[in-house]
Amino acid sequence: MPKATPLPAYPGLSVLSCETVWDGRFPLQRVHFRHRRFDGAESRERVWELWRRGRAAALLPYDPNADVVVLIEQFRLPALAAGVDPVMVEVPAGLCDPGEEIETTLARETGEELGLPLLRAKPIGEYVLSPGGCDERAAIFVGEVRAPTPGPDGLAGHAGLESEAEDIRIRVWPAAEAIEAALAGRFTNAITAIALLWFAAKRSELRAEWKAG
Repeated sequence: MPKATPLPAYPGLSVLSCETVWDGRFPLQRVHFRHRRFDGAESRERVWELWRRGRAAALLPYDPNADVVVLIEQFRLPALAAGVDPVMVEVPAGLCDPGEEIETTLARETGEELGLPLLRAKPIGEYVLSPGGCDERAAIFVGEVRAPTPGPDGLAGHAGLESEAEDIRIRVWPAAEAIEAALAGRFTNAITAIALLWFAAKRSELRAEWKAG
């Protein structure tokens, strides 16, 4: 996305100042503003730091014939800082390039992070992941793939772009096991959890639809 894009207008919002305090890969802005309170009064001046990351897309890869999902694992430094296991179980995901269609992002990330073609996709929903400080909005989809053949422990290879120093481990999960783990709260990555909780409710319907197609 273009760096430090202006905030959209909103009824009752008055932006007093907006300063870019860091202009690295993703800008960080300090915004002074007032807004209309729920009681109709104007709020006092507020100051928020706003991290501008833009739109993202994520895909839960599902093979309806084998009834498995293909998840990835990689090291995440911010997860370590948050006090959780930094090797996170995730779905393929990435930020959209400026002007890029969501479907293009999904196909690119599935290829880079799984090495698999995306056969078709269905939207799950769009979510703001950290509304207290970041504008990133993730469009989450479920997509049909043909899962690789895993080893006894579910491992099915490695992937990732060398140019981005990515180190990704691919693991195939029986759908029922992945759903059980999500319902038990074992996945601390929010996108993974959202996708699998949706999948828990829609799996039978989705499998019937895609196997028939």
